[in-house]
Formats: sequence, C-alpha cells, structure tokens
Amino acid sequence: MENTALDSESLKQKILQSNLPKEIEERLLNLLLFPKSGPEFEKLKSYIDFVTSLPFGKYSQDILDIQRAKEILDKNHFGLQSVKDRILEYLSVLILHKKRNDAEALHAPILLFVGLVGTGKTTLAYSIAESLGRPIIRIPFGGLGDPASLRGQARTQDSEPGQIMKAIRKAKVSNPVILLDEIDRVAQEQRVNIMGVLVELLDPAQNQAFVDYFLDFPYDLSQVLFIATANNTGNIATAVMDRLEPIQMPSYSDEEKLFIGKNYLLPKALDEAGLSRDSLQIDEKLWSQIIRPLGFDAGIRSLQRSIQTICRKVARKMVDGGIGPFKITNENLGEYLSS
Repeated sequence: MENTALDSESLKQKILQSNLPKEIEERLLNLLLFPKSGPEFEKLKSYIDFVTSLPFGKYSQDILDIQRAKEILDKNHFGLQSVKDRILEYLSVLILHKKRNDAEALHAPILLFVGLVGTGKTTLAYSIAESLGRPIIRIPFGGLGDPASLRGQARTQDSEPGQIMKAIRKAKVSNPVILLDEIDRVAQEQRVNIMGVLVELLDPAQNQAFVDYFLDFPYDLSQVLFIATANNTGNIATAVMDRLEPIQMPSYSDEEKLFIGKNYLLPKALDEAGLSRDSLQIDEKLWSQIIRPLGFDAGIRSLQRSIQTICRKVARKMVDGGIGPFKITNENLGEYLSS
C-alpha cells in the first residue's frame, strides 16, 4: 500500500509538470483521488503515461518556401511533372493561407494519390512532409479489419489507444503529416465502419474534436495534414471521396525506368548494401531485362527489388573474398537476379 501511495504521488507530480490543458490536468488528478492497486493501478498508470506524453499545443514551424518544395520534388522523383505541378499548386494555396494566418489553411480537400503499386504514391507524401519540414507518420490500411485500431478501445485491462493518437504521440507535434496508406484495401466486412472513422478524421468540422475511445476526451486534429493513397477508388465510400482530391499517378515508361534505375535506385541500393559506386558494373544492354524481368510493370517496385537483389549478391561475393569490380553480363545475370 505504501508503494502504491508513493507511485500515486509520482504520477501526480508527472501530471502537474506536463503542461497539460487545465481540463485534462484536472481530469487526470481526479482519477488519483480513488486509490487503486494491482492491475487497476497499472492500467491507470499506463493511461496517465500516454496522456502526459501527447504534444498538446506543440506544433512544428512550417517551411513556407515553394522553390525549396520544387527542388525536393525534383530531387526525389524523376518525371511525374503533372503530378508535381498539382502538388506545388496545393502547397502554394497552403502557403498563402498560412502567411495570412487563415484558419481555412488546412480545410482544402485532402490529396489522394491513386495509382498502381510502385508508381510513387507513398514517396510523394514523404516529399511533401520534407518540403514543409513536418514529421510524417504512415498508417497502413492494407487488410485493416477493425475500426478500433484507428480510434482506440475503451479502457480495459488490455485496451490501447488507436493508431491516430499513437501517430500524434510519435510525431511529438500536433500538426504532423499523417499518411493514410492504401485506404481502399480495408477488410470488406468492416469497410462501412472504417470509412465512418475516415470521414470523421478528414472532415474539418469534426476532426477538431476527435475522440479516441481510449483517451475518452476530444483531441484537436485540425492542424494535421492528412494525405491518402489508393490503388483505385472503387472501394472508397462516397462520403470519404467527397473530402478527397484524387491525383492519378501515371505509369512509368521504360525510358523513365532506365533513368530512375541508373540514377536513383542503383546508387541508393549500393549505399544500402555497403558498396562503393565502382564495385559494380552493369552491361548497358542488360537494363531492358532488369527493367522487365516479368513483363510490363506500371511502377518501379519490381525494378527496385531487382537492383537490391543484385547489390546483395555483390555484397555476399565481396565478403566471401571476391575482388571487384563485379561485372554483370548476359551470361551471369540470372545468377545475380535469382532470389
């Protein structure tokens, strides 16, 4: 009992030192008025630890520089000019509103990147976050089958917050970029309920008082910049689509893939494998086979995997005592591409 009293006092000091909104502080202090022990106390401690770690009133300072945004998009993405232009227009409107301190700044439709796997949807979201200088947290929706995983569960012994509030805590600011990735791939049996949570998240009239069932009090998400991706829009509810602005991702041509493979993916894969730039040489004639190992692919995901596989094989040979540079030829390409 004495240890519980000491722990309760420690929690009280933690609450008082956390600079919480007054109503939240009082709510937590009131919970300590009723002594608990054992599992009940551990549950209360977990709750207070989570609430006091949330970034109430903390916001990152946006970088409002459209030229910088353009440079980042060009650095991270080859081609996609129409998509980049649309993003720069979106950011321009955001910047003008922010400079006027306009509360409508984030009330524009949320961007939804639509396209096949590997066409750059997710990486574009990361580039937008980098442009603004905001942290980004990705929430994958593929196979999501329980709306409680988004908005939390009422406090019981094994309950926990939802992914939205976990993302806010991880970002350490209340205005991160939250990437809702592949929102069309939720489990069909819970689609209606999950889409209902999405409407609440994306609607500025509702997300300023978003209630996670674990927290059981509203949290202001109105300054969060949501970005969504989908392979197609057929499985997305009309009410959600009304709050989104779809941007169709084009397929990459073989010429674009060649440039991306040689100038973006290969240098990155070499670095990831711990290899120097001159440790690997690929016969120019082989790139068409590396680009299309299994036929047409709209994106660059399979190309990226192929290049990563080649680099890992080279790393293994080097560790086994091989001396580079290692040359990829028509005769040995199959050896380097085998999984």
